[in-house]
Order: sequence, then structure tokens, then C-alpha cells
Amino acid sequence: MRLYAAVVAGAFRRHATYRMATAAGVFTNTTFGFILAFTYMALWNERPGLGGYDMAEALAYVWLGQALLAACSLMGGGFEDELIERIKTGDIAVDLYRPADLQVWWMCVNLGRAAFQLLGRGVVPLVVGALAFDIALPEHPLTWPAFLLSVALGVMVAFGVWFLVALSAFWLMDGAGVVQVAWLAGLFFSGMLLPLNVFPGALGEVARALPWASMLQVPAEVFLEKRTGWDLLGAYAFQAGWAVVLLAAGRAVQAAATHRVVVQGG
Repeated sequence: MRLYAAVVAGAFRRHATYRMATAAGVFTNTTFGFILAFTYMALWNERPGLGGYDMAEALAYVWLGQALLAACSLMGGGFEDELIERIKTGDIAVDLYRPADLQVWWMCVNLGRAAFQLLGRGVVPLVVGALAFDIALPEHPLTWPAFLLSVALGVMVAFGVWFLVALSAFWLMDGAGVVQVAWLAGLFFSGMLLPLNVFPGALGEVARALPWASMLQVPAEVFLEKRTGWDLLGAYAFQAGWAVVLLAAGRAVQAAATHRVVVQGG
């Protein structure tokens, strides 16, 4: 446990050193937050109550998306590129010889990264959004820790998805195509463009049942206090269920991959 705690702390410190990149990320998220906010305002003025959200809730959803974009790897940009590169070069063999589990090691790396991104890149856009717009904020103090727990579960689901994406490089030798597909799926099915409640009919039902909903839609509903009581526990169970399924799938794929390590360029 001490080793894995050190990996989490090391990943946090590592990302904290990239101050200019963090500042650029904050600026980008804030800028896109304003663009999306004004777009949502125009849409909700035409369709009040769209998706069951009033204007203040819709604007809060926009800024929550910008706050969680990097932390929950809604569009990638986490650990997967580094892991894919290590698979391609054969450096993954070094990882497999470490006295640590490959999946748990990279999970800890991602947890450290996500913690920094939430604090360093997520808080400022949300605060700016709250100051610039009339957004809905939790009425009950306990909603904040409930929201953070949902975000943590969303981070675990995101890790499960991107770990599987990275491991595809064992067979494809270049995960760029899979990364792009996962990036597009995350952008659409997480609710980054529009809340999944807005999606019509069967498309909405399918989108809300997919793992990407755990990364933004569910935490946003917890923040907006749409999920309370037993419904809140149901939200946690949904996220935890997907996390378990994806981590188990990653474990199975990892076991298969270690039997056919192929060194490309090494």
C-alpha cells in the first residue's frame, strides 16, 4: 500500500510541475465554458425546461463539464498515451517485471493525475462560471461530499475505459485509431455536448446506460441534487458496477496480453 500511495503522490507532483500547461488548460476550459454557456442560454430560451433542467441548472451543467473534462478524461489526455507508447517500444516489459501489479500501478498514476486536474484545472472554471452566471449550486452542504464521491467513481470508470483502450496496442501496435474512437464516444456519450436527458427515445436510454454517463452526467445529477436518497445510492451503484465490470475486463485483457508481448522498434 505504501508503494501505491507513493505512486499517487508522485503522479500528483509530476503534473503539478507543468504550470504553463495547467494555466493554458484553465484558460481553454474557461473560454469554452463561456461559448457553451451562451449557446445553452440561447437553446434554453427557446426550449425552457429542456431535459428537465431550468436555465440555472443547464448553466451549472456546462461549468461542471469544464471542471470534470480533464479529471475524468472525457476526451482522453490521461495516462493512455504513455502506456501505449511503452507497449509499442517494448518498455512495458520493465513494467511487468516491477514488484507491483500493472493495472493497479497505472490506476494509481491516473488517480494522482485526476486529483491534480480536478484541483488545478477544474476548480477555477467552475468558480468563474459561478461568478459570471446565475448557476444552480447545491442547497445542502452534504451534497458536496456526495458529489466528490460520484466524481471519484467516475474517475475509476474512466480509468477502466482508457486502460482497455491502451491495452489494445498489444494487438494493434498503434492505438491511435482506438483512442480516436474512444475520444469521440466520450465526447458524445458522457453528455459533454448536451445533457443525456436531452437525447430522445431509445438513444437517450442507451446513452444513459453506457459507462460514459458515469463520468459527467451522473456526477452532474448528484451536484444538481437530482439524485437523493435511494436514487443517490442507485447512482453510486451504477458507477461502481461499471467500474467493477471494466476493471475485471482490463484484468482479463492484461492476462491475455502478457502472453503475447510484441516489441515494436525495441
